[in-house]
Amino acid sequence: MNRIENRMAELKKSNKKAFITYTTAGFPDIKKTKEIILAQEEAGIDVIELGVPFSDPVADGPVIQNASVAAINNGITLEKIFELMKELRDEGCEVPILFMMYYNTAYHYGLEAFVRKCAACGVDGLIIPDLPYEEQDEIMEQLENTPGAPVFIELVSPVSKQRISKIVKRSRGFVYCVSQMGVTGGDVKDFHKNLRNYLSEVKNASNVPVMMGFGIKTAEDVKPFEDIIDGAIVGTHFIKLLEESNFSADAVKKYIKKFKEEL
Repeated sequence: MNRIENRMAELKKSNKKAFITYTTAGFPDIKKTKEIILAQEEAGIDVIELGVPFSDPVADGPVIQNASVAAINNGITLEKIFELMKELRDEGCEVPILFMMYYNTAYHYGLEAFVRKCAACGVDGLIIPDLPYEEQDEIMEQLENTPGAPVFIELVSPVSKQRISKIVKRSRGFVYCVSQMGVTGGDVKDFHKNLRNYLSEVKNASNVPVMMGFGIKTAEDVKPFEDIIDGAIVGTHFIKLLEESNFSADAVKKYIKKFKEEL
């Protein structure tokens, strides 16, 4: 098991929920990204989604898109993100970190080289929202044949329907349940009308923990589903918090500790 799987097992044993946040790599710069990651580790975050900026995202709303554009304009590259990961691991950072990214970035790098680099730098997982189940064979082959490779985390949505069972059976670490249609940055009012039934269906089909993301700001937002889900993911709201606090490590720690206590 890798860091994500180990953390999920620890939480299950303690009967606790997981809290996962999203951070855009290179926003506002690589130095601040490192500080934000370390502050989150200190606060007890369970998993960090590290967003790999991409010029044409399909799942990200305006807030995360703007963060990605700013990072790209500041010179962030995949190679610099790999360097950051290696630096963090060499310095003893053990918080589970996954890449939230788009397929063209990995494909352009070369899938074999990309997976090997992830393994060497301590990347624990991959979420690739624009890579559907039916098109995953090439990267799966590399992940399965590379020692220490990250786990592949599947996304499901309220319209996955008959595909849910086969999608979740491939996922490792956890399953990412999208709570609403469209891109990130919505609100609880945008949660899908049949969300509870959909989450229950995913939970019944999955052998790994089920996480809920999109539109979440506080632990109270997921309280109606606490009997189903195993944790919550916050992205857009966390990026807004960073901007509004001028990327304050103290603000990050305060938010995470409060959310985890309430969760």
